[in-house]
Amino acid sequence: MIFSGYHNHTIFCDGKNTAEEMVEEAIRLGCPELGFSGHCYTPFDNTYCMSQEETEEYIETVKKLKEKYASKIKILLGIEQDYYAPLPPEGLYDYMIGSVHYAKKNGECYEIDHSEKVYLKLVNEVFDGDYYALAENYFAAVADVYNKTKCDIIGHFDLVLKYNRDNRLFDPTHPRYVAASTRAFDALCKTPAIFELNTGAIARGMQNVPYPAFHFLESLKEQNKPVLLSADCHDKNSLLFAFERYAAFATLPRLSDYLNKK
Repeated sequence: MIFSGYHNHTIFCDGKNTAEEMVEEAIRLGCPELGFSGHCYTPFDNTYCMSQEETEEYIETVKKLKEKYASKIKILLGIEQDYYAPLPPEGLYDYMIGSVHYAKKNGECYEIDHSEKVYLKLVNEVFDGDYYALAENYFAAVADVYNKTKCDIIGHFDLVLKYNRDNRLFDPTHPRYVAASTRAFDALCKTPAIFELNTGAIARGMQNVPYPAFHFLESLKEQNKPVLLSADCHDKNSLLFAFERYAAFATLPRLSDYLNKK
């Protein structure tokens, strides 16, 4: 399989490389396509999201790169749209990844994947040490992410597992976790959105399995629901991280094939 990557971040948000450096690496690797998906402007969080000014520069930069490298690679302009952020104008992007990065309680949004320290503080101080209450809160938003954003791709479905390597914090087979995650999964399977198999947490040494969990990947395969490989890349060196390892789960080599059928 010839691989392409579509969940990629640059220095416009929390990535380490410029957009052009990412393009050059994709060409070196032989990718037929490359998609950019900067973190959308989120008014209450400027720790990793693009500002409004950065968003404008991001869009213009990717458009210029599309033209500059048109003979070598197909470039797509995307956005990673958070559930709790304002929506962009319709048609501004070639595609959208719909993600949930926060738990919202009592009107406040709390970041889930900033760091393990922040994550544990969230569980203990906001959810009274109840990991399953956090999971229920998270998956309630995930279940609705397509309805709100009309995204093309479901981003890192079970992100709440990021710091739970080897189930050291809580048990994902617990009935409450299973019920919450299954409700969200079943709801999203009824939508046109496709799922990504996201290797980002493995690349950064936080997990040893991808998102979503393997039983969900098996279910997607049984349902013939398209799955797109994703590295959730923040560094050009992980652009196609572990794609060969999980290629058997991927049923959609190129995102443009899905977008053209919409």
